[in-house]
Amino acid sequence: MTTLIEVINHGPIRELRLARPPVNALDTELCRALIAAVTLAMSDDVHGIVLSGSERIFTGGMDVPHLLSHGDDKRKLMDSWQAFFGAARALAESRVPVVAALTGHSPAGGCVLALCCDYRVMARSTDPAKPYVIGLNEVQVGLVAPEGIQRLMRRVVGPHRAGVLLSGGQLVSAERALEIGLVDELADGAPLVVQRAIGWLQAQLKLPPQPMLQTRAIARADLHEAMQAEHIQLERFVEAWFSADAQGALQALAARLGK
Repeated sequence: MTTLIEVINHGPIRELRLARPPVNALDTELCRALIAAVTLAMSDDVHGIVLSGSERIFTGGMDVPHLLSHGDDKRKLMDSWQAFFGAARALAESRVPVVAALTGHSPAGGCVLALCCDYRVMARSTDPAKPYVIGLNEVQVGLVAPEGIQRLMRRVVGPHRAGVLLSGGQLVSAERALEIGLVDELADGAPLVVQRAIGWLQAQLKLPPQPMLQTRAIARADLHEAMQAEHIQLERFVEAWFSADAQGALQALAARLGK
């Protein structure tokens, strides 16, 4: 297994820890590694998965400089985005429960991955003036979140609130995320976040397995539907990547990251 994903077994529960310093930015290779890790977990017959990140940051989202390095090569760009949506779909379609252990900041792509999980535990920052944040801030970088991704947000916070957050490209604090249902609980520090995630899974696994899994499948049918290709419309998304608004905002973001 690639070191981009650290695999830690907790009995029948497997933790998949994103391990691409400094911020676990989601490039093509990391996304493919995540798909492979989830696939391996299924073949190893694990009973539950925890997806975690690093102290203070779950993932910084998509690796924008990596994507911009593709230049005008639409094939490479399409490949990178297919890998990302493939990783999100692997989590959404997992036949066992998956918990997002949000160990810190979780913007954009990190929020998408979290929304594909069954349950979300997020770290509470030790500095109230610098809270950890989560959300879909695509508008801020000149992009439009596809319909399928918007559906993921709607199913957890409701249509009106989702519309306000999405159209404003808003990131919210962990505390606010808990208030609006974007995350399910908070914990102090990365180790406790993972511990609480494992605890939630352990409680699920004590239930009669088939009724639990079948009820879960019914409850997540709308999530599976949201991730279908017709709701992502990847070709349209990639075309929009090259618009003047998107390129201007993305280049500005890359410049800030370079500093």
